[in-house]
Amino acid sequence: MKLRSSETYWPLKHAMDTSYPSLDSDITTEILIIGGGITGALMAYKLINEGKKVTIIDRRDMCNGSTAASTALLQYEIDVSLHDLIKLRGVDCAVNSYINGKKAIFDLRIICDAIKSECGFEFKKSIYFCSLKKDLPFLKAEFKCRKEHGFDVTWLERWDLEKMGLNAIAAIESKTAAVMDPYRLAQDLLVYCENKGLKIYDRTNITSTQNQKGKLVAHTEDKCTITADHIVNCTGYESTETLTEKVVDLKSTFVIASESIPELPKVFKNAILWDTSTPYVYFRATPDNRIIMGGGDEDFRDAKKRDKLLPKKEIYLLKKFQRKFPKVKFKLDYSWAGTFGETKDGLPYFGKPNPDKNEHYVLGFGGNGITFSVIAMNSILDSINNIKNQDLEYYKFGR
Repeated sequence: MKLRSSETYWPLKHAMDTSYPSLDSDITTEILIIGGGITGALMAYKLINEGKKVTIIDRRDMCNGSTAASTALLQYEIDVSLHDLIKLRGVDCAVNSYINGKKAIFDLRIICDAIKSECGFEFKKSIYFCSLKKDLPFLKAEFKCRKEHGFDVTWLERWDLEKMGLNAIAAIESKTAAVMDPYRLAQDLLVYCENKGLKIYDRTNITSTQNQKGKLVAHTEDKCTITADHIVNCTGYESTETLTEKVVDLKSTFVIASESIPELPKVFKNAILWDTSTPYVYFRATPDNRIIMGGGDEDFRDAKKRDKLLPKKEIYLLKKFQRKFPKVKFKLDYSWAGTFGETKDGLPYFGKPNPDKNEHYVLGFGGNGITFSVIAMNSILDSINNIKNQDLEYYKFGR
């Protein structure tokens, strides 16, 4: 599956400063992680620190799938609003999922500090705004629900937003959010883990797996085998190739990044922003004063069809930006398209689709993939050790 198109910002920024060999012989490992993006790197970090013997592989260069296309807005808010999620999954699951997301942001900061990553992790506020009067009742209901369940949120009126340079009707301001460079963090995690014993192979494509005498044997395209006690699939949207259960609707999404803006408006320095439209648009700044904007999702995943749309989506997103921020001059520098997915409740999938097989999945679909992956670190360890875990129940397959 072609997960992204055109040149994204993060790999160009770092010019692929790390590389790994492909697998050219049969090996044995305790745990095999398939997927070398930010999710796989976080799982490796957790398992290596637990003393496990771990091997990680990817069919591409490490971190060059969806991680390279991620905009890395770190929010506790999920693509499904809290008051709607309560209707879908009940109060306990919904509220705990939002609380887990908030904790994950702080946990991620601890990880960044522990490995001394230069990923530019920075706490921000989150501004969830509406531009249409018809969306105002929805936003008010969401604000009331978050307040009732103890979340630290503030209501912003039109004049508050005008002071920020944002043309919108109202917004919910949350105190906890963050941004970072996901490609840098994933690479830093892999370097850290390799120094602690992680075996890393890129350009290694798994064609099949099978049970053999209580072990899992993965076969590669180059006729090598990897024998493992457990396999952890961190393959994101490509998991649709190996799962029998349909868990996600795949879509195409589009992103633009500006040239560096010397006088970056204060709102971009202090907050990330997203709106109530469907599909929603979102904004963040980078440490070198660029603005990244994404949105314009389409209900298909065909790579050729997606790529042909990129020039039109650039225009669409630029127009959207100018309507929201009329005083900011956005000069386009990068644009790219990627695969995006939505689950029926906006929540991830963790654990074993087949309870009789030691094959585990971490699938953080949607706009919260990175925070979901942090939440999954403990869940997958419990899945491997066959220990009950509330998150494994919340985010199980077949729900």
